[in-house]
Amino acid sequence: METNRSDETGDRTDAGETADHGDSADDDGVRVWLVERTYGDDELNIVILVYATEDGRRYHRRERALTSFGGPARETKASLVVPPNSLGTVDDVATQERYAEEAARMAARHDPEDSV
Repeated sequence: METNRSDETGDRTDAGETADHGDSADDDGVRVWLVERTYGDDELNIVILVYATEDGRRYHRRERALTSFGGPARETKASLVVPPNSLGTVDDVATQERYAEEAARMAARHDPEDSV
């Protein structure tokens, strides 16, 4: 997958999450849904969370140490609202389709604030 690597540093923690501002893109933020949760290949004990827009064209990536998943402060939410400049683009059509399908499934099954 070729991407715009806007997720290089700022997206590795939950700092900067914004309040729920709806599903549309605007100056306040863009709604993204959890579409992928994987372990990092290069580093042990790293979990990679990928959130995507419902059309699958843009994504937001977060990395967490596996040991940081305990407690309510580190819940994994079904959805986030992130600043537009925190989104990369998904250029691969198959990945766009997969992300769109999973984002739609998550949106249908979960409230944005649900822990998953």
